[in-house]
Parts: sequence; C-alpha cells; structure tokens
Amino acid sequence: MSNKTIMDYDTVALDDAKSALVIIDQTKLPYSTEILELTDLKEIWDAIYLLQVRGAPAIGVAAAIGIYLEAKKIGVEETEFDGFYEKFAKAKEYLDSARPTAVNLSWALNRMEQVVLTNKTRSVEEIVKCLHDEAVEIREEDILVCRAIGEHGLTLIKDGDGILTHCNAGKLAAVKYGTATAPIYVGQEKGYSFRVFADETRPLLQGARLTAFELKESGIDVTLICDNMSNMVMRNGWVNAIFVGCDRVAANGDVANKIGTSIVATVAKRYNIPFYVCAPTATIDMATPTGNEIKIEQRKAEEVTEMWYEKRMAPDGVKVYNPAFDVTDNDLITGIVTEFGIARAPYSESLKKIFTMKS
Repeated sequence: MSNKTIMDYDTVALDDAKSALVIIDQTKLPYSTEILELTDLKEIWDAIYLLQVRGAPAIGVAAAIGIYLEAKKIGVEETEFDGFYEKFAKAKEYLDSARPTAVNLSWALNRMEQVVLTNKTRSVEEIVKCLHDEAVEIREEDILVCRAIGEHGLTLIKDGDGILTHCNAGKLAAVKYGTATAPIYVGQEKGYSFRVFADETRPLLQGARLTAFELKESGIDVTLICDNMSNMVMRNGWVNAIFVGCDRVAANGDVANKIGTSIVATVAKRYNIPFYVCAPTATIDMATPTGNEIKIEQRKAEEVTEMWYEKRMAPDGVKVYNPAFDVTDNDLITGIVTEFGIARAPYSESLKKIFTMKS
C-alpha cells in the first residue's frame, strides 16, 4: 500500500518522453487521486475548462507546457517558420479561450509566443527546444514565486494565529506552496502552528474538496465551514488574518477571485480583520484599469442545481445565475502580497513600484 499523500504528487508536470502534460485530476479529489497524461490540445483545453487543472498559477504552467507540446507536433509537419508560426498562433488562440478570467493563462501563452518571435531566424527545431526550456522555466519560477509570497506573507502573522481562506489557492492551485496557503506552509516548515478555517466555497466546493483536503494531508489544523459561517468565526474572535488568492488583479488593486470572496472581505472589514490577497505578479494585469473591466466567467446552471447531489435539488426550469468569480474592491483589501513584497493602498502607485522591482 502506498503511503503517498496528495502533497507527494506534482500538480502540473511535463513528461517530455511521452509528450504529455501530467496533472492531478482535481475533479476526482478527495475521493481518489487520479493522474492524467494529456497529449492532445483538445484534452488540455478540456482539462483547463473542466477544472481538472485549476488555480491561476497552475493554469499558466499547464498552458505553457500544453502549447510547447503542440509546437512539438507542429514542428514535425512544418519546417519553415511561417507555416509553423501560423499553426502555433492558431493553437495559442484556441488554448487561451479555455478560461477568460484568470490572467495567468494568457500571460503564459503570450510569453511562449514571444519566445517564438524572438527566435524567428532560427530553425523550427531550435525554436521548439527554446519553447521546451521556457515551459520548464515557467514551472520552476512558479515554485520560487510562491515560496517568496509565503515568506512575505509570514511577516503578517504570528505563531498560533487563526487564518481564514476561501476557495483553493493552495498547493493544488500551483506547482508547490500555493499562494494564499504559502504563508501557512512556509510557517509550518519553520515550526509555526496555525488554526485554519477553510470556506466550503460553493457551488464547486474547492474549499471543501481541495483546501481542507490538502491542509489535512499536510498536518495543518484545519476546520471546514460553510461560506455563510465566516461571519460567526470572525465575530467569535477566532480569525486573526484572511489570506486568499486571486485570478486577476486590476491596476487599481481591485481583485477578481472565486465567487464569495468579496463577501468575506466585507465582513472582515466590519470586524477590523486584515484581508490579504496573495498574487504573483503574473496575476497582476496593469492593462486592466479597474475591476469593472474584468470579464467574469459564467458557468453552467447544473453546477448549482444538481452537481454533488444524488437527485436534482432545485426545481426544473428555475433560472440560475452562476458567475465563477466576483470582484473585491480595493478599499476592502489590506495588502496584496507578491513575490517582490507587499503592496498597500494606494494600489495604483504601489503596484507600479512592484513592477519596477520585477523589471
């Protein structure tokens, strides 16, 4: 019998020998740990859309590996740059359509495209090799970036604190450490103990199925609560800080994250509890002025009316509004924790400073 836990598996990896993107199928957790080896672009598109791989950082890494694998195939058919690039660009556009809200998807694909354009005078074979190296680098960078977010986030809390988180911005949403959970995992490595409250996160239950699962597997003291219980744990004085991830940060500090995040932020402000967003700079979109311009993904009604239930739990024909994300206004956010440090209001200025460090 294997003694492996979910923490022993790679969330996203490349098996170059098999020309496969290797992921944990997160739709099957926590009931079973199934590893998928995806070799076809449609399979990879489906995996991103169907949330088999999810979380902004993990989506970006999966996209980079996916477009490299497709380029590897194209390179067999097209040995001249123009023909290669035409098919590459078409594949990139297709993969980019899988999820509209998470900016890491387009960020990773644009970065891979830039590799192609920068090396256009080289042979297609050499370009494909450069794409391989870039995809591997993006994956390794994600580990370092999340670790740095953890170090910065850890300065905001102390041993024994109670922490609340929403959705899953953990190890399963990245290659390692996660974003919102990075301070927790880095703190654990240093001998800290925390009490974590994980919101269930309806309707897809990422907090229940994924965050509670990975924290429990890691030996973290975690308590699962329904989304509408967050007010009680805050009112009871059990929460010292809130850490969430996000899928896109606008230039003014507005943040799009899993639906329900803005409610947590609003309640936190009522009780003067610091609310922190953990975001790699790859998730910060300086080209989007405010949260009003962020496209919010709308998902199928069945996720609300029948998923997770033996029988349909809502009347046939009822109208359903099912946005995957909401926008948390910047005035509700205490700080945005990046790999380069912590941005604070006014975010239009502090985020620009963060990007000067990046460059």
